[in-house]
Amino acid sequence: MRRFTVVFAAMLGAFLLVMPTAMAGSAHFINNAFSISRDGNSLTVSGKEAGLGNLEQVHIVLSADAACVNPGSNKPKAANKQSFNAEGDFPVQNGKANFTLTVTATFQPSCSPPMTVEFSNVTVTDTTNGISRSLPGTF
Repeated sequence: MRRFTVVFAAMLGAFLLVMPTAMAGSAHFINNAFSISRDGNSLTVSGKEAGLGNLEQVHIVLSADAACVNPGSNKPKAANKQSFNAEGDFPVQNGKANFTLTVTATFQPSCSPPMTVEFSNVTVTDTTNGISRSLPGTF
């Protein structure tokens, strides 16, 4: 009986040491859950994050560089290139969070036709968990 008690106590101790790690989760963005769309001067990114454990919410930041590009696809000078960001808090349910953020580029003077806005260096960051995902390409 004494041996059973010692073994049981050792197993309980090991379980209690491992349990907080398992409950904390392993935050990560779901690769195939990202959706990116552009409408005029606005870029919208939607996505999903999982492995959030028992957090109530996450703080997500969307950042992107916007450039006003001419019809010949010439890249602009520094005055026509700016960084923009949007951020928000999103609720966590069952260890997962869905988010949608939109950035809108505004230029002075405005980027009007035939010029178009092109977004690049698009990054989504979860500041709550310290993880980030860069979305390659231009949009």
